[in-house]
Amino acid sequence: MSSKIKDFESAIGELEALVKQLEEGDLSLDTSLELFERGVKLSRYCHQRLEEAERSIEVLNERGEVQPAPDALHAADDDADEPGR
Repeated sequence: MSSKIKDFESAIGELEALVKQLEEGDLSLDTSLELFERGVKLSRYCHQRLEEAERSIEVLNERGEVQPAPDALHAADDDADEPGR
């Protein structure tokens, strides 16, 4: 199990493999906890990368000019940063 996360695709692949291992249930408690902790790190990494990608989306207007993503998209990010959400 590699501790460095290379990219989104490899993180998703590793996360899927971890879930499969955990679902099989043939692991010691210590191993299960290690895999779970790694899965949380991978999940957070993937979520962060998706948020970054979402923030960098640009929308084409009717004339084909590139414009920044709508403010509503950024407002959703601000709401997600509030405690308790």
